[in-house]
Amino acid sequence: MKKIFLLIPVLMLAFSLMAQPPEGPANKGMTFGIATTEKDAVNASELSSVLNSKEPKEIKVKGKVVEVCKAEGCWLRMETAGGTMMIRMKDHKFFVPVSMQGKTIVADGTATLKETSVGMLKHYAEDAGKSKKEIAAIKEPKKEIVLQAKGILVL
Repeated sequence: MKKIFLLIPVLMLAFSLMAQPPEGPANKGMTFGIATTEKDAVNASELSSVLNSKEPKEIKVKGKVVEVCKAEGCWLRMETAGGTMMIRMKDHKFFVPVSMQGKTIVADGTATLKETSVGMLKHYAEDAGKSKKEIAAIKEPKKEIVLQAKGILVL
């Protein structure tokens, strides 16, 4: 029985260490997930005119990263003409380093117009390290473009 009680803290520590974003640089030319190129990428500022329905669309988007998940590196936000868009890593198959913030990237994946619930917005705010006051201020869902990325290229 003592062994089981000793094993529980060890497992909790192991899981907490695994839930860290990758460390290191996000240098020009680095790829995360599947390899992709800049060819045929749409500028994020033009994305809303290209994506005009709720139907998913395979697309490459080029833009500046304005926020990265600090908990695991499992999502990021890209600057667009109408605010920011969410980019999640498809099936959590890869993660990105926090150092990707401020970099210009190409994200290759499936984009859709979605409504993000208040609960998910608060969860993302926690992952981003926002204050309790900022999290509590989230009261309404947000309609936004969400891209499930298969691959990301740092430009």
